[in-house]
Amino acid sequence: MGILNVTPDSFSDGGHFVSVDTALKQARFMADEGAYIIDIGGESTRPGAKAVPLQQELDRVIPIIEKIRAELPIKISIDTSKSIVMREAILAGADMINDVMALRGDGCLEAVATTQVDICLMHMQGEPRTMQTNPHYQDVIQDIKNFLLERIETCLKAGISSERLIIDPGFGFGKTMAHNLLLMQQLQELTALAYPVLIGVSRKSFIGNILNKAVTERLYGGLALAVLAVSKGAKVIRTHDVAATVDALTMTQAVLQQ
Repeated sequence: MGILNVTPDSFSDGGHFVSVDTALKQARFMADEGAYIIDIGGESTRPGAKAVPLQQELDRVIPIIEKIRAELPIKISIDTSKSIVMREAILAGADMINDVMALRGDGCLEAVATTQVDICLMHMQGEPRTMQTNPHYQDVIQDIKNFLLERIETCLKAGISSERLIIDPGFGFGKTMAHNLLLMQQLQELTALAYPVLIGVSRKSFIGNILNKAVTERLYGGLALAVLAVSKGAKVIRTHDVAATVDALTMTQAVLQQ
């Protein structure tokens, strides 16, 4: 899954792809590098990010979804927690909803229940503006598992088939460095569930904290985590660096399939 942030304030690539032309060029580039999914986000979810008004988010993402849908035979994901953005994105051609709030927002469950799009349910403690303020768990793995299972059950009761669901433990979303490391160490506790697991660690701050690297220098740390995640059963890797990740995971799969 290649990341396409069409925002001015995302932590890694904010401001790089805010026009339709530059976003489309980046989507082409990632598709050529081997991305299977393009994940488009119009509102930053980095710690402390400001909320974006509905119309502004729509103006950012809908024209780009339409352009990519018209040109590229690739799966399109919309990274949003707003029900209206979900509805409009699906109408514009999105194939997948990637929601850091796991469909807990007003009208979100209803917006997707009767569609055919895939849905990624992510765990987050708190909300983006405050999630990194002293996050605490009784048992980080079990708490995340319980949350995701509850959200899955809610989706199933709403008529969403299990085949449409993907789960994301939410690295860096309401988690300390120790939480993130333990989560990766015990990831098989989640990949053992009957749902594909998506992992998003690309360029995140806990990599920088461990390696003492700036955001633009975290590729190798992210690749190490991607390989570990796939070796533990993860099915989708969300990344800013598609070509390098594809190569690393192709080699990983070649070994694992022997």
